[in-house]
Amino acid sequence: MAEHGGALHAAARRYGIPVGQWLDLSTGINPDGWPVPAVPARVWNRLPESDDALLAAAAAYYGNTQILPLSGSQAAIQGLPSLRAPCRVGVVAPTYFEHELAWRRAGHTVALLAPGDVEGALDQLDVLVLAAPNNPTGWRPNPVRLTAWHECLARRGGWLVVDEAFIDATPEESLVAQAGRPGLAILRSLGKFFGLAGARVGFLFAWPALLEQLADALGPWTVSGPARFVATAALRDRTWQAQTRERLRRSGKRLHDLLVARGLTPDGTTALFSWCLTEHAADLHEMFSRRAVLVRRFETPGSLRFGLPGCEREWRRLDRTLVEVAAEGGWQVDRDGPEVGLSAAAR
Repeated sequence: MAEHGGALHAAARRYGIPVGQWLDLSTGINPDGWPVPAVPARVWNRLPESDDALLAAAAAYYGNTQILPLSGSQAAIQGLPSLRAPCRVGVVAPTYFEHELAWRRAGHTVALLAPGDVEGALDQLDVLVLAAPNNPTGWRPNPVRLTAWHECLARRGGWLVVDEAFIDATPEESLVAQAGRPGLAILRSLGKFFGLAGARVGFLFAWPALLEQLADALGPWTVSGPARFVATAALRDRTWQAQTRERLRRSGKRLHDLLVARGLTPDGTTALFSWCLTEHAADLHEMFSRRAVLVRRFETPGSLRFGLPGCEREWRRLDRTLVEVAAEGGWQVDRDGPEVGLSAAAR
């Protein structure tokens, strides 16, 4: 099973530090998520109803009615590869490892591609899988270019699969309104922007035949009744959504600027995380972990991903920890300005 962020209990055991003392920045999840109300008893007492208000709320929020609710977008990641005979699949990498893993397990031939390699490889692919914006690098593909890639694939029965788990802060970049066209599949989730990862609610937007195939493969009750209740209310809360987009944009910039000022200049940034490419990722991860600050480490390429702190106390703690790690790692920080880069010892 692939490693994921949020393995807080494992970190607590490894370092002998109680869970409650950690600052967990490893997930990229909005730390100030949608405020969940009490769930009525009737919602717990009944089987989920497929004709409740969830589909209408999701269609209004995303702007598309070609939709299948799922137990998180992970259900689509694992289910889509089984709906094609073995073929040639390109995955834009580095990215969320479950994409590559799922297609390989289903017997497909998978090629890992850098963003700049896609154009040259497209004619040899049957399926192209990518994330927009990408996790963990923050790469943001141009929607016009994505549309052209989809058209190229669809002309010969191919698919473009786009994981938009981190796009809610910038919905203008989404292709979800185009889903319904054959060959275009869009994955969305309430886990990141809404901060509802534990509810396990996601959606697949695609053409009707593919939605029917995946629905048949997954069977009934893919989303629990309480999760449907919460998701419906969150998707309808336009005031919270607008306020949160603005807040996350400010917080994403604040995180980027803080890392720059403390000597860890990000190579990619979104509203929910910053990504730092460094050959010393393992050593830096260890330094942060010994101080009970959990960040996400990637081995290929060596890098660290920082999620957002949730309150001013956590921002101050991250700042103090960055200064301490810089001192231990042997590079200089500037408390007044952002123009500081990693020394050779840390880069």
